[in-house]
Amino acid sequence: MTPTTYSVHSTPIGDILLVHSPDGLVAAQVLHAPLDHVLEPLAHELRSIPRHDADAGQDAASQLDEYFAATRKDFDLTLDWQLANGFTASALKAVCEVPYGETASYAEVAALAGSPRAHRAVGTACRTTPFSVVVPVHRVVRADGSIGEYGGHPEIKRFLLDLESGAGE
Repeated sequence: MTPTTYSVHSTPIGDILLVHSPDGLVAAQVLHAPLDHVLEPLAHELRSIPRHDADAGQDAASQLDEYFAATRKDFDLTLDWQLANGFTASALKAVCEVPYGETASYAEVAALAGSPRAHRAVGTACRTTPFSVVVPVHRVVRADGSIGEYGGHPEIKRFLLDLESGAGE
């Protein structure tokens, strides 16, 4: 069992659960449900119950603050990919190549990931990412340019895209 810790950080899009292992950031998830409803399935996937440690996520929290202040364009965090395997991990790593302030279609990300016909699998990877905001799945849009759902919260995706485009300035 890998020991994991968690903290919760307040952001303009809501509280974000930050889960860490000794190998890095395991998850960064916007809390759309009570904390225990999110921690329970995570603990099952991790095969360990994360313990609360307010200091564990300080670097991630600081970088999130800088991102939301529009002073950080890329995250410099060690990611522990244990919750993303196979093509999902490949797709999410490809998403990291989409530059700040730009978007790419699911098909473009599939091509970047080496599987040009896997655009639906890219959608699944984006929907199930363990790394909200930190891995910029909000930059992936539909082929027609519409932004999509972002886990049922298109208003958050719009906020992040507007932040990156400087629309709020």
